[in-house]
Amino acid sequence: MSNKEFFEKLRDAIVNQDIDGCVDATKKALEAGIAPYDAINDGLAVGMKIIGDKFEAAEIYLPHIMISAKAMNAAMEILSPLLEADKTIEGVGTAITYVQEGDIHDIGHRLVTTMLGANGFQIIDLGVDVPNETIIEEIVKNKGKKIILVGSALMTTSMLGQRDTIKLLEEEGLRDSVKIMLGGAPVSDAWIKEIGADGTAENAADAVRVALKIMK
Repeated sequence: MSNKEFFEKLRDAIVNQDIDGCVDATKKALEAGIAPYDAINDGLAVGMKIIGDKFEAAEIYLPHIMISAKAMNAAMEILSPLLEADKTIEGVGTAITYVQEGDIHDIGHRLVTTMLGANGFQIIDLGVDVPNETIIEEIVKNKGKKIILVGSALMTTSMLGQRDTIKLLEEEGLRDSVKIMLGGAPVSDAWIKEIGADGTAENAADAVRVALKIMK
């Protein structure tokens, strides 16, 4: 089987929401000598892009994209340790992802985190209900890296905390060392401009495009 065929099997497993098939295709690709990053970039990420495009076009719905994300996560459980061991891989940057303090809604957060990981970002997932102090600590810990802060808030009350995050970054002298992409149902372009973030995205597929543009 050619490399192209392995990549197509990885892609199709994602598109078809085939979790077991994705694991099997990942293992077989590695056995055939395909590099972990290539398996992601040329196979899995292609599938996730197709899923993202279909979701945007309303051809599929949230349950479908969630199962594809599970398939992607199952493959990444195999590939992530190999990527971490390979010091020659340089991704597009480090994405620190989180849900704002006071908010535990994480479906969008998980989708965006998965999509960013599939497109070359090293992921540091802080989870939900994350206080600003924890965000600051993580940025300091990773100082010197190309960092994008990716936060989400589904409620208006937790969205207001995004302003506090940026204000604290400015007070700590860290604002210029990170890019900031914030999202969530109540977040608008006007809000992003008002608080001084670098961008927002309407969905997981758009988040990848925005993040890659911001990091250039």
